[in-house]
Amino acid sequence: MRLEQLQAFLAIVETGSFQSAARQCGITQSTVSRQIQSLEADLGIELFHRSSQAKLTLAGERLLPRVKKICQEWQNATQELTELKEGKQPELCVAAIHSLCAYYLPPVLQQFCHDFPEVQLRVTSLGSDRALKVLKDGLVDLAIVMNNRFLTTGKEMVIQVLYDEPIEVLTAITHPLAAYESIPWSELIRYPQVVFKDGYGMQRLIQDKFDSLEARLQAALEVNTLDAFRGVVRQGEFIALLPHSALVEARNDPTLAIRPISNSILESGNINPVITNKLEHPTLTRQVVMVTTEDRLKIPPIQKFWQLVCENIPPQSDAVLRRAS
Repeated sequence: MRLEQLQAFLAIVETGSFQSAARQCGITQSTVSRQIQSLEADLGIELFHRSSQAKLTLAGERLLPRVKKICQEWQNATQELTELKEGKQPELCVAAIHSLCAYYLPPVLQQFCHDFPEVQLRVTSLGSDRALKVLKDGLVDLAIVMNNRFLTTGKEMVIQVLYDEPIEVLTAITHPLAAYESIPWSELIRYPQVVFKDGYGMQRLIQDKFDSLEARLQAALEVNTLDAFRGVVRQGEFIALLPHSALVEARNDPTLAIRPISNSILESGNINPVITNKLEHPTLTRQVVMVTTEDRLKIPPIQKFWQLVCENIPPQSDAVLRRAS
C-alpha cells in the first residue's frame, strides 16, 4: 500500500469520478485506475462498484475515514517539515548547567527572543550528564555543559568549545583556609566538602582529582544549587570547590572567601610524599562546551542561538578576569 494509492482513492471520493480525480491529482485517468486496482489487490477486496459512477462499496465506506486521517496526517507532517526548514519551529529547548543559566545565558536568551519572537524558548537547568542524556534522547535541541568526552562521542554530535575556567575554593571568611592567598592541595584535602550531587560533571571532576592524589574526598554534603553551596559554606565548617563562573555572587558576599588553588608544590616536609609526586599538574580546570546534532544545526533558529552563544559566552569582561586569575 502506497500513499499515492490512498490519495487517488480520496480524490475519487471527493470529485465523484475517476476522470475528475485524475485532473485533481495531475495524472492520467489510466494511472488512477491502476492505482485503485493495485490498492484493491493489496487489500483483497473491491472499494468501488464498477458502474458509470464512482460509488463506494461497503469496504470502501469503511476504509474512507481511515484514509482521510492518514492523508491529513501526511499533510500535517509535510507542512511541519517545510516550516522546520524555513525556521518556523514552534519551540527551541535548551539544557544548560546552573552557572550558565544564572549569569552568562540571560543576555543571549533576551537577544534570541527579540530575533525570533514566534519561537517559544524553553531553558532547563541541569547537571552536565543529565543535559547530555536528554539531548541524545531528543528532548532538547542543544546542551551547554561541562565537557565529557565519554558522553559527547558520536558522528552526529557537533561540539563547540566555549571556554576553560579554573576551579576555585569557596570558604567562610572565618575558615582557616581563608588565611591563604593560594591554597595548597596538602591543606585542601584535610577539610570536609560540600559537593554536587551524583550526575553532575563537577562531582566527577573533583572525585577524579582526589583519586589521582590518592587522597580521600570528605564529601560531607551533596547539594545541587549555587544558593545552597553559599548557604552551607557560610556556616563555617565546610568548603566547596566550584568553577569560576559559579562564584559571581559569592565574590560580593563579605561572609565568604574565594581562593585559588596553589600552582606550586610545597616542600616535601610539609606534604605527604605520595601527593607530592602526584602534583606535577596541580591546577584544576573545567571545559564548558555547547553540543547539538548535525541535523539540528541546519535549522535557522538553532543556528542563530548557536551563533549568539559563540559570540557572547563568556562575556568579554569575564574572559579578561579569568585570564588574570
